[in-house]
Amino acid sequence: MKLGFVSAILADYTFEEVIDFASEHGFSCVELACWPKGNVSRRYAGVTHIDVDKLEEQNINAVREYCREKKVRLSSMAYYPNPLAENREEAKIAVAHLEKVIEASARLGILMVTTFIGRNPSKSLSENLALFEEVWRPIIRLAEDCGVKIGIENCPMLFTEDEWPGGQNLAVSPAVWREMFRRIDSPCFGLNYDPSHLVWQQMDYLKPIYEFRDKLFHVHIKDIKIWKDRLDDNGILAAPLSYMTPKLPGLGDVEWGRFLSALTDIRYDGSLCLEIEDKSFEGSKESIEEAILLSKRYISQFVYGGREEWSR
Repeated sequence: MKLGFVSAILADYTFEEVIDFASEHGFSCVELACWPKGNVSRRYAGVTHIDVDKLEEQNINAVREYCREKKVRLSSMAYYPNPLAENREEAKIAVAHLEKVIEASARLGILMVTTFIGRNPSKSLSENLALFEEVWRPIIRLAEDCGVKIGIENCPMLFTEDEWPGGQNLAVSPAVWREMFRRIDSPCFGLNYDPSHLVWQQMDYLKPIYEFRDKLFHVHIKDIKIWKDRLDDNGILAAPLSYMTPKLPGLGDVEWGRFLSALTDIRYDGSLCLEIEDKSFEGSKESIEEAILLSKRYISQFVYGGREEWSR
């Protein structure tokens, strides 16, 4: 397994600075944020470490050479919009940029894109599944043509009142994943698996590893702390941030030894990317870097995530 981090937490760093940080601290890979340039109000969104709208052959060669020199792979190009948004213009823009990211991933030789399915929060589950099939068939066809795998993160995107109660991402549970993969059966269509989202939904986060072993394309390492007193006070129908908090791995409720053990059971040998969203470590550049390094130190007790022999 290759240990890395999601670059969105280093929002103010250049591409080179992100790769330098990864290289200096012994990371094998980076999941690189590739949002379109512009203002995005959502936290951890709108970060652009590679601008796919300006990706010429010269840029491609420079990116590949810089990563080769620093011995850091790009595990994925990351873009997490809502391709099924109720606002169809918003959805159209999201799909258009996602397609550019897929093509860029192929040109750069990364061959992985991590993203969301999206969701129309005003529609039912069955209506969203029909919409998913309509919107995503051509996206997956493009991915197949490009030889790029699409890893869908299982984040419900219904943390705040403006996202509640429908959420903005359909791929929230094993039941939904089965139906997604039944409707669009493709070797390029799988999961970017994050156990923390199953924890706060009070679901088993180990069992799906075995059932979906062939669909685990990429893995996020993020923890969640459930505040039982707040859950008792608000109930499961409340906005989740009223009773849970994202934490660094080891500071929440995920049992990482068991999680990594399950991944070794299925012989998962892909990327593990730390997703840092712990507000306790967002006071400064130094505290953000500390959060990444503390997380690396903790996860490294369960898995060797050091450098592999560079061959690309």
